[in-house]
Amino acid sequence: MLEIARQIRPSLYDVHFEKPRSPVPRNLCFEVAERLDASGAVLTALDEEKVHQIARELKAQGIESIAVCLLHAYLNPVHEQRVAEILKRHIPESKVSLSHQVCPEFREYFRASTTVINACVKPVLSVYLGGIEKRLRAEGMNAELLIMQSSGGVLSFDTAAEKPVYMIESGPAAGVIVSNFIAGGLGYKNVISFDMGGTTAKVGLILEGRPRITKEYEVGARAVSGVGRFRGSGYPIRTPVIDLVEIGAGGGSIAWVDSGGILRVGPHSAGASPGPICYGNGGQNPTITDANVVLGRLNPAFFLGGEMGLNVEAASEGIRKKCAEPLESDVIGCAHGIVKIANAEMTNALRISTVQRGYDPRDLVMVAFGGAGPLHANRLCAEMQIPLLIIPPSPGTASAFGLLVTDLKHEFSQGRLMDEDHQDIAEINRLFAQMEAQGKEVLTRERMEDRNVSFFRQIEMRYAGQSYELAIDCPDGQLTRADLAEVRKQFDTAHDRAYGHGYANEPTEMVNLRLTAIGAIRKPRLREVAAMQDKVEAARKAVRPVYFEELKGFVQTPVYDRGLLRAGHRFEGPAIVEEMDSSTLIEPGYEVEVNPYGNLLITARRNAEFQ
Repeated sequence: MLEIARQIRPSLYDVHFEKPRSPVPRNLCFEVAERLDASGAVLTALDEEKVHQIARELKAQGIESIAVCLLHAYLNPVHEQRVAEILKRHIPESKVSLSHQVCPEFREYFRASTTVINACVKPVLSVYLGGIEKRLRAEGMNAELLIMQSSGGVLSFDTAAEKPVYMIESGPAAGVIVSNFIAGGLGYKNVISFDMGGTTAKVGLILEGRPRITKEYEVGARAVSGVGRFRGSGYPIRTPVIDLVEIGAGGGSIAWVDSGGILRVGPHSAGASPGPICYGNGGQNPTITDANVVLGRLNPAFFLGGEMGLNVEAASEGIRKKCAEPLESDVIGCAHGIVKIANAEMTNALRISTVQRGYDPRDLVMVAFGGAGPLHANRLCAEMQIPLLIIPPSPGTASAFGLLVTDLKHEFSQGRLMDEDHQDIAEINRLFAQMEAQGKEVLTRERMEDRNVSFFRQIEMRYAGQSYELAIDCPDGQLTRADLAEVRKQFDTAHDRAYGHGYANEPTEMVNLRLTAIGAIRKPRLREVAAMQDKVEAARKAVRPVYFEELKGFVQTPVYDRGLLRAGHRFEGPAIVEEMDSSTLIEPGYEVEVNPYGNLLITARRNAEFQ
């Protein structure tokens, strides 16, 4: 099964594509006689003697982590549990991952892949977390230790050590959480999160104050140019992950000229070492950062707050040799082309997150962060007609702040295939109650008080005969037929938004029940900045030439010190705001207001000539 995997591929007509190698070699894949039917009833009892034999062989080979995936185990875990007991008897020190615990859903390959990835990571992460905990305890840290997970919540070290697959995309998830926190504090519930760092740019969508969650995710996917073209090149995992569109466009993304004489940017990155040419660490390939330096958008004397100087001449020479000469163009034109190509890729990512999923970007606000995000976000908002751009203080460390403003979350799911005419409402209520009890038990173990515990339910549905489903919000409490009828109506609406058509008269079927147990954690309060006493000119630190296509070249542009900006300050673009970990570019035709929490609120000027 792991060898066969799936038939999809990232590029349909690529005859050279090779499927990813199986994560487990065939000589370490073992079968055991047993069988459950599609309802979970036992047809063939587990061959326990065979399991004992396999356990002895695994012990002899020194295997330390084992994944167990039996057919239909998500409906009845009895055989998987017995396999685990036997394995532990022979190899007590082994790490065992059971599919009904990691991913209790149908589709055997996806369940197996998720469980195997969990088993691959489990030994490494157990040692890693154990080492962190030991060191912190030795230093006198007695607080509950929590770690971010890819669905946007945090969980305890103990739970994370058992289910590390739930943490795989945890870093970028924190960025979406902080976007929700910042925009929500200003009264905005529908938000685009834009995070651009040194290697990639990531776009997330928040609707009604809740980040979009997906289970369509891969690890180990091959990086390719463009957006969304890696699907099928990695190992699928079926755990809740904040839905991010990610592309290889970061500050370190390399600009190059292909064999057809076309300028391209990414997906390969110069990374942090050697990094862009302007870093002076031996980098030989021009990057987006080099282009921004040449265009005057970055201050070579104030990078990292002045701790690191940038070599503008070296960056210009690198662009000339690698891009301008092959294209028979000039350095400034190529540098601007690099930035435009990167912006076009990121605009495409925004379209995938919004327009292609049925949402109008004009109804959203953007929160931009990351070291490079504020430098490009204003242009993206102009392209997508997003009415408000929010740049938080210290955008380079915003994702880290996201770790402090989330809640304890534990995800539970239970696969049950029921067609619309044969929905067992008693069974649905029983399963939701069972998952709530499991969630409450875990949160109680993590010292969460009942008054801070809540639950969020969803039912995954599809039209009968479809292969993929949509998650629809479900009310709390005992469900009635009327509740299920309302869920059905919401499904038709969601299907129409996602695919452009819905069929109210077509039969549907329920696929999975999902529940999120949430333990609310007290959030830090945002620090208010002082109200302005002087005019905004008091925060102006310099004026320097910056290139703008709309203004036909370089223009003298005011540069503001963000540390000196106060609540109520206003100014117009073109302008640049500098701080230690990032620079914000305000385009011509836009204006900025500093709010009481120090956020930069960027909007288009009315009747502006340039937008």
